[in-house]
Amino acid sequence: MENFKAMKKNILFIGGSTGIGLETIRLVQHDYNVYVASRNKENLKDLNVNHIQYDAIASDFNDELVPEELHGFVYLPGSINLRPFRSIKSTTFEEDLNINFLSMVKILQKVINNLKKSGNSSIVLYSTVAVKVGMPFHTSVSASKGAIEGFARSLAAEYAPNIRVNVIAPSLTDTPMASRFLNNDLKKEKAGERHPLKRCGSPVDIANSTAFLLSDKSSWVTGQTFGVDGGMSIINLG
Repeated sequence: MENFKAMKKNILFIGGSTGIGLETIRLVQHDYNVYVASRNKENLKDLNVNHIQYDAIASDFNDELVPEELHGFVYLPGSINLRPFRSIKSTTFEEDLNINFLSMVKILQKVINNLKKSGNSSIVLYSTVAVKVGMPFHTSVSASKGAIEGFARSLAAEYAPNIRVNVIAPSLTDTPMASRFLNNDLKKEKAGERHPLKRCGSPVDIANSTAFLLSDKSSWVTGQTFGVDGGMSIINLG
């Protein structure tokens, strides 16, 4: 059994105790050696994972707790601050940039050699449909998520062919982070109607795409941003 475990690929999730991350971990836990760095491990107790206590904002990441070779990296912490531009404090832009982008960069700089050493690894990051489609009240989150898309393309170019780097850009997805926008049936119905596929996303929708990008099935895919968004970014039904 130990030899079989050693042969499995090692995947590091930053965050993952709820929402998209948790659903992805449920999908891949038996295919990989999964390491989850998060503040909370309550929802992970019954899953086949190695937990690392970590807060993306309040603590430094200890890269000594991860394997020497990493085959996958998924960064999940994020924010959704939707406010009129005139009322957003500059500190909100700084906070969004920190949680969505800068914390991810700091961790990647610590583990990039682990990813390179495996010779065939995959990084999966998350943006938002609002980077491609201008939306009111999204200036702060779009700025920080837009940084991710540009960063990912440059990183993919720099580390090809050893590391693949791709981004998933969802529309509104029914996760704990988005709960205030979808906390009753009427809100869910109205939000769903804005999408060509007439529903909001579920964590499983995004988890399936994440699992694909981590797997060898996507071995010829890098530098891409995938709109997993119910058609919102590309289809206009009006």
